[in-house]
This record gives sequence, C-alpha cells and structure tokens, in this order.
Amino acid sequence: MAAQTHTLSKDCPATLIPAGTAATLPAGTEVFIAQTLGGNVTVRTDQGLFRIAAEHAGAITGYVPGHAPTAQAGAFSEQAVWEALKTCFDPEIPVNIVDLGLVYDLSIEPTGAGGHNVDVKMTLTAPGCGMGPVIAEDARQKIAALPTVEAAKVHIVWDPVWGPQMISEQGRKVLGLE
Repeated sequence: MAAQTHTLSKDCPATLIPAGTAATLPAGTEVFIAQTLGGNVTVRTDQGLFRIAAEHAGAITGYVPGHAPTAQAGAFSEQAVWEALKTCFDPEIPVNIVDLGLVYDLSIEPTGAGGHNVDVKMTLTAPGCGMGPVIAEDARQKIAALPTVEAAKVHIVWDPVWGPQMISEQGRKVLGLE
C-alpha cells in the first residue's frame, strides 16, 4: 500500500511505539500511514509512531482496509497455527513474526473434548521493546480464533537471544538483506 496522510474522524485508541503504552489520538489528528500488515495500522503523527488496532482503523478518514487475515475454516492443524502466526507483525518491521525468527516453540495438546490447547514461546528483536505484550496478544487472539482451539497462550522468552541470523530466507528478501 502506498503511504498516505489521513485525519482521524474521532478519538482513537492507539499504542505508542516502541514503548507499548496505551494512548488516545484525538479527533482531527493528522496521521501518516506507515504500515498496514496483519490487519493493524502503524501511523506516524507529530507525537510519534502509533499502532492502531484493526477494530479502531475505521477512525482513519478515507482509509480503506485491505483484507484482514482471519482464521481459516476447516480442520485444525499445526500448519493452520503457523499460518495464523504469519499474520502477526511487529508494527515497525514489514516481516511476520515467523519469518523474523521470533517464534521459538509451538506446542499443541489435544483436550478431552476434541479441542486443542496451543502454547507458543516467542521472543522479540530487542529486550526493551514495550510492544512485546501487544504482539504476543495479537498472536494469541489469532490462534484462539482457529477452529477447535480451546486455549491459546503466547509466552515471551529471552533464551536464546534473538539475532538477525534467525530471519528466514523469505524475511531476508522482504528486508532487502539478500
């Protein structure tokens, strides 16, 4: 999507990047759309960089969201979980968390009721990133929306320490590292 300047039509909940603190952008604020991956919108304002969750993007005058990724109908599978995780993005980096190498472990346990509990361990590109809980919750919600998932947990871990060598070949192409 081409970056564009828009105005907020109403007060809009947002998250300050990279601090991860909740904020409200007032109606009339001019926002420059920097990224729209994973259904959320990263905007730049005179006050800094913010993430606007998909459910609040309607406050951006003239912004027409693309198709937001959603859970696929059909049978549950490990591949479906990986595909859901690939719809999650750091709001500053145009590569999904799987291709960034942030997902370290995926565990699926069947439940007695025919459902599944999913447990994910992921890290961040920097230990001080306040967006970690926001990114982890985005991943948890997308996993929880899959058919037959009864519980989804996403834990942030720091071992091993993330490094750029963990980025997939696809991620390296997107970032222009090849």
